[in-house]
Amino acid sequence: MRAVVSRVTAASVVVEGEVVGQITEPGLLVLLGMTHDDGPDQVAAMARKLTELRILRDERSVLEVGAPVLMVSQFTLYADLRKGRRPSWSAAAPGSVAEPVFDQVVDAVRATGVAVETGRFGAMMDVASVNDGPFTVIVDV
Repeated sequence: MRAVVSRVTAASVVVEGEVVGQITEPGLLVLLGMTHDDGPDQVAAMARKLTELRILRDERSVLEVGAPVLMVSQFTLYADLRKGRRPSWSAAAPGSVAEPVFDQVVDAVRATGVAVETGRFGAMMDVASVNDGPFTVIVDV
C-alpha cells in the first residue's frame, strides 16, 4: 500500500459537478493506492501512519489536533514506467480487490475519531487542494 500525503489548508473532490468530499480546515489530503497483496496488516499500518504522522504545523498529528483527512483512491501510484512510454498498471490491485481495502483504511482511520471525507472510488475525480508548506510525503507500508 502506498500513499502520497499532503498537508493542506483545504481540499475537495468533485465528481460530475458535485462536491463529494471536502475539508475546509487544515488537515491531510491522502492519495491512496493498493497493490495485490495488501491486507489487514497493511490496513492497520497505514491507518496508524496516517493518524500519527507528525507533519502538521508544530509537528503535530491529525490525531493530536483533531484535523480532518480527505482520502482519495489512486491506482496510478503503482504505475510502472520503466519500459516504453505507456505506464503498466500490473502492480495496482484491480478495483474489486482495491475498493474493499480502501474502505477498510477509511474505516480504521475513522475508528480513531479522525474525521474522514472521501472521493468516489473508480470515478473520474477533480481533486483540488491548497497545499500548506508545501509539505508532501510518500508512505509505503
